[in-house]
Amino acid sequence: MQHRFGRRDLLKAAGALAGASALPALAQGKPTLRLAAVFSDKDIRADMVRMLAKEVEADLTIEPHFGGTLFKQGTELVALQRDNLEIGNIAPQDISKQLPAWSILTSAYLFRDANHLNAFFSGPLGAEMKQMAEEQLKIKLLAPVFFGTRQVGLKVKKKIQTPADMAGVKLRMPPGDAWQLLGRSLGANPTPMAYAETYTGLQTGAIDGQDNPLPNVQNMKFYEVMSQIVLTSHLVGYDVLSMSQKAWNALGAKQKTFQAAVDKAVAWSTAEHLKRESELANSFKQQGLDVYVPDLAAFRTHAQKVYLASDEAKAWPKGLLEKVNAMK
Repeated sequence: MQHRFGRRDLLKAAGALAGASALPALAQGKPTLRLAAVFSDKDIRADMVRMLAKEVEADLTIEPHFGGTLFKQGTELVALQRDNLEIGNIAPQDISKQLPAWSILTSAYLFRDANHLNAFFSGPLGAEMKQMAEEQLKIKLLAPVFFGTRQVGLKVKKKIQTPADMAGVKLRMPPGDAWQLLGRSLGANPTPMAYAETYTGLQTGAIDGQDNPLPNVQNMKFYEVMSQIVLTSHLVGYDVLSMSQKAWNALGAKQKTFQAAVDKAVAWSTAEHLKRESELANSFKQQGLDVYVPDLAAFRTHAQKVYLASDEAKAWPKGLLEKVNAMK
């Protein structure tokens, strides 16, 4: 018996063949998650990202974009919220712009060191603040990424002992009110400037100084255009590695293993930063910079006074400051 194929039969057959040929591609395909960060590809945190990418490569591809090349500094959070970005290394100061209660987590002399920072975020107090951010900002907070304790580096040779000595000093700070408040809490004249422009700003005299952890000073070669480093230790520097809610939800059953990979890479990065910090102070001295500790008690007292008198402090969760201070 002969069977005639009509046009409809031919279309069905073609569709079935196309579907069958697509199945292997779908099975082999891995999602690509773009990661945006302001730090350079030579940063310890860039190696952290590469470690994370290697750890999860069986399930997905992480495509890193360093040096603010994909999104400019300060715009990553909105990109996550709009699903224009999958993973971002977000400054807590940017979170506090949308969520004023978070400004307490950007205040000077709050966290004592990296251990204090991590103990906070892994405990119930940090869990509350993370939940607040996730619910209100609609993003997923993966982990705090410590990148060193911020110190003041100056081109000018003026000796700094107290905040009064910082009067009139044009101190580069990232854009944003929270950063400007931090600069004022040190007694300086904060000047907003992008991270990538800081070297040129120091070189030309547009700014008198910058504040960054010592590994950043090394990576960006700021020491070439500075005369001194004042070890104010005013802020334990960290960002928050975050995901868009859409990208996080898409992980499904792989969320737990992805989070474990993040925690492993971040822990390695923290250890490397602590090691590097201990080595760099001596290295900068050998390169001719004046490296010294000012009157830290005077700086701490002045900074806390400035913060508590600010509008930002009005939004701080009641009693949280005292609870963080009391943590062992």
